[in-house]
Amino acid sequence: MRILLAEDDELLGSGIRAGLAQHGFAVDWVRDGVAAERELATGAYQACVLDLGLPRLDGMDVLQQARARRNTTPVLVLTARDAVPARIAGLDAGADDYLIKPVDLHELAARLRALVRRAHGQRDTLLVAGRVTLDPAAHRVRYDGQSIELPGREYDLLHALMLNAGRVLSREQLEQHLYQWGSEINSNAVEVHIYHLRRKLGAALIETVRGVGYRISRSDLSTRPANDG
Repeated sequence: MRILLAEDDELLGSGIRAGLAQHGFAVDWVRDGVAAERELATGAYQACVLDLGLPRLDGMDVLQQARARRNTTPVLVLTARDAVPARIAGLDAGADDYLIKPVDLHELAARLRALVRRAHGQRDTLLVAGRVTLDPAAHRVRYDGQSIELPGREYDLLHALMLNAGRVLSREQLEQHLYQWGSEINSNAVEVHIYHLRRKLGAALIETVRGVGYRISRSDLSTRPANDG
């Protein structure tokens, strides 16, 4: 999952980016509110971790302007402003969640997974499509009950398709899910990942919609409780 981090503290931002990367997130990091507003407007992110005390443009203004433009990217506010009125103001301005610094990175990762899951209408923690089960918390995929090792990009691509089951994602949209700033993208990278996923998980799992993109049929998707298998 590709996440936008807006944090001006160099030490904290570096630690959060490294910690989230260990949890499987691709993190783009900006250090001021103007850059945060610009990046949020691209719609390229599955969620945003937003500090309120940003230079150039306050995080609260970033949030309010994003919501005024009907930007629905889930936003988790991460701030030292711990007073109850500040938390209420943030939530009323459109934040989806609120954490006080210092933050436990395991909790932050779990809250981001929950935000993304809810944003895609998924109530349960496991995604199931046919014979494939994906567990975002464990970063694990099973096929017919057997664990399947997937490289990071293949896993991320599968996760994006399963979260958006029934919806066609173009190659450009999938590239936005997979690649953070500065990543070199081969022209056929998505097609190569799709090819390998079909070999490992069955050719019928991912449907090609010619001239548009790829999808997993919603009729093939179900959810199970987190304690399944």
